[in-house]
Amino acid sequence: MTSTKLTKQGWALIHLLFVASFIVAEEPECRQRGDPENPQLVKDGDIMLGGVFSFHNNWKEKQETYLHKPLPLQCTCGSIARSVRVALALVNGNEIVTSPLNACLRPAHVQAIMGETSSSPSTAIATSIGPFHIPLISHFSTCACLSDKTKYPSFLRTIPSDYYQSRALAHLVKHFGWTWVGAVRTNDDYGNNGMATFTETAQQLGICLEYSVSFFRTDSSYKIQKIMDIIKASTSKVIVAFVSHMDLDVLLQEFSKSNLTGYQWVGSEGWIFDSQTATRDKNHILDGAIGLSIPKAHVSGLKKFMLDVKPLNSSNNDLFTEFYEALFNCNFKQIQLEEIQTECTGHEDLTGVENSFTDMSLMPILYNVYKGVYAVAHALHDILECNKTCSNKVKLNPFTILQHIQKIHFKTKEGHEVYFNENGDPAAKYEIINWQLKVNDYVEFVTVGLYDAMLPADKQMSLQNKSLIWANQSLQLQVPVSVCSEKCPPGTRKVLQKGKPVCCYDCVRCAEGEMSNNTSITCVKCPPEFWSNEKRNACIKKEELFLSYQEIMGALLTVASLFGTCLTAAVAVIFFRYRKTPLVRANNSELSFLLLFSLTLCFLCSLTFIGRPSEWSCMLRHTAFGITFVLCISCVLGKTIVVLMAFKALLPGNKVMKLFGPTQQRLSVLTFTFIQVIICILWLTISPPFPMKNLKEYKDKIILECALGSDVGFWSVIGYIGLLAMLCFIFAFLARKLPDNFNEAKLITFSMLIFCAVWITFIPAYVSSPGKFSVAVEIFAILASSFGLLICIFIPKCYIILLKPNKNTKKNMMGKGAPK
Repeated sequence: MTSTKLTKQGWALIHLLFVASFIVAEEPECRQRGDPENPQLVKDGDIMLGGVFSFHNNWKEKQETYLHKPLPLQCTCGSIARSVRVALALVNGNEIVTSPLNACLRPAHVQAIMGETSSSPSTAIATSIGPFHIPLISHFSTCACLSDKTKYPSFLRTIPSDYYQSRALAHLVKHFGWTWVGAVRTNDDYGNNGMATFTETAQQLGICLEYSVSFFRTDSSYKIQKIMDIIKASTSKVIVAFVSHMDLDVLLQEFSKSNLTGYQWVGSEGWIFDSQTATRDKNHILDGAIGLSIPKAHVSGLKKFMLDVKPLNSSNNDLFTEFYEALFNCNFKQIQLEEIQTECTGHEDLTGVENSFTDMSLMPILYNVYKGVYAVAHALHDILECNKTCSNKVKLNPFTILQHIQKIHFKTKEGHEVYFNENGDPAAKYEIINWQLKVNDYVEFVTVGLYDAMLPADKQMSLQNKSLIWANQSLQLQVPVSVCSEKCPPGTRKVLQKGKPVCCYDCVRCAEGEMSNNTSITCVKCPPEFWSNEKRNACIKKEELFLSYQEIMGALLTVASLFGTCLTAAVAVIFFRYRKTPLVRANNSELSFLLLFSLTLCFLCSLTFIGRPSEWSCMLRHTAFGITFVLCISCVLGKTIVVLMAFKALLPGNKVMKLFGPTQQRLSVLTFTFIQVIICILWLTISPPFPMKNLKEYKDKIILECALGSDVGFWSVIGYIGLLAMLCFIFAFLARKLPDNFNEAKLITFSMLIFCAVWITFIPAYVSSPGKFSVAVEIFAILASSFGLLICIFIPKCYIILLKPNKNTKKNMMGKGAPK
């Protein structure tokens, strides 16, 4: 087995060496493979420029039998394979050269190539000749992909990149409020890349595509019909067509069969200014179309030159023969076909022909070719001028020419600047045109605006003050509507419909506290101090709640406070008038007057709780209340102590009254009150009360209230008042049964009982009451306890003074036989 394997391996090695030696021995031959591609027009010169242009819409289809070599493709059309072949033929030439190995390194046949008309053929050509640095300058290839210099280093163009056109089309659609559109594109580099950029920009602008379909003019009728079915089933009324004019012809035929009119077409420069397309639109499918076109141009003398086609007859070139026959609808060969009824004489008058050739609608494209040729001419001029003056001579080769073309910057005779940026692209400028149907079904391409990508974003698109015609033959005031869902009215928000694009939504009313207006797409929460109105379309300032003098509750409490003040003043007047009577003298008139004064302050301090809280009112209301009530309770406590001391003084040998005389009484009141003053000062110094807006209690209202600042300070003030009140109540309770005909201790006991009951009830009511009601509870507690003290302590005495004067005697005060 081993020897057999070695034998086979040996034979294989011998065979390989034999083949290698045969290859080396052959004379190298550099030749073009396949059929030659002869140029339609050719003229020799020192410097050769090549041109690749498409003259036909399609090619002749033929069925191959594979029994013989296939014939060459019969057309000069946008075939990628044919374009690459003719481009290579321009570079290499068609001659067969047998020479040494360096024969394949000879200079290129042409120094630069103008063309191609479509993006896909240009992409293929640029890929093929790019490694040789042969400049390829296109006049109509707009695919943004060709701006990639890593893939296409030698490609340049005199027409802007579709990157700008696609974005401009999206902004144009957005300008007219169309957010729900359909899209059709040519299934090639031009259509696919252009539509990809349009779709990306449209999504950024909030535009949705209901459908996006691609096709090519050679597609089957079945596929074209499927596209028609998609368009028929759609609800969008705007169609963005990123197609060439040759592909659009296929759609027009199908639209005409189905009579699909009334759609608003938005077109790219590939077809929007093509007069032949407008002529073939017999069913007015494209009426009112709007889109971007290459700016109008003028080349001096070009029209006169092109209208003089008679010298072309002597060229004996099939291309010009076919062109002449199509232009005048005649035939040189005198073959009478159905559509050709006349014989060409060669003396036809071109001025009477009406088509895109004679009306110069192709002038912008021709102008782009013109600029490309002049770009090469300027580059060659710079090279030749440098060779006259520079010490280092420059070699005239494609790479050198490419470098100089990339640097050129000149103005044409018409005043237009020509230059290329780092991507080989010119400045992006477009005209916005509108198809307007005139008499005799003539379509006029009316310029209605401009787009300049070099300007700031907010100034790039400008629409002129002209009337636009739409698909429904209406003026600008009736712009077609194409939306999936109508714009949500103010006060509502968008809720996306399940499974549908973002442009399809339902409108739901905003929640409480939220609003939306004409510029909002969602509900916005109102600021903390605002609340949404009933329609939810605006935020209004929340109603501010505080206990005011104008409302009923505030007015009633004010009346009660003033009534208490007046009643206290009346009692003081009575006591002052009868100050020398036994009843007044027996009840310590000095403390009585001081108590009446403090009660007056208590009634008045309740007024500080009414009205809009301010910084001063918040500090005043609690401190004034705390100090006046302590003064009041201190006086009552002094009276209670006096009663107890007086009883002790009646006992034999007891001199206690000397220890609690008038001076001690004043000092006790002053001491008790001073302690409360110290507490209030500490409170105001450390953390004083302050006005605040309570936004939590009610959703749609603001409660203006006084925050305590320090809870410890507040409850210290209340607690100290409660402590004095409890002491007073205890002392009065102990003295309630002391022997005397008129024992003031009983009255003090009742008053303290009411006082404590009021304030014990106040605490839970104050804590649980919301907003201004907590203020009302506090005022009620102040008034109730003040009225309790006034009524229980002073009203019985006033009753005796005024109505029972016979009891206002010393005997009756001592309980010794007072008259009944």
